[in-house]
Amino acid sequence: MKEFLVYNGMRMLLLIGCAVLVLGVWSLLADEVPVLWALVVALLLSGVLSWFLLARQREALAARLQERAAKASAAFEARKAREDED
Repeated sequence: MKEFLVYNGMRMLLLIGCAVLVLGVWSLLADEVPVLWALVVALLLSGVLSWFLLARQREALAARLQERAAKASAAFEARKAREDED
């Protein structure tokens, strides 16, 4: 659960930071800022940046999810084996 919160929290912070940056730069360069387009640009920018900057956190999350899936699969197989014995 910790890995999930860390990764998604960092993604949200990156998105907010990119939104502030894009809105700030756009407002300096233009008189009017279309907020929807600025947020789309921020979303794309944060997605690309997170691919590179958050690789370690994404790998930790993937490893934790794989571990949980393996435990669940083993428990399912154990229950199935007990049912077969009965």
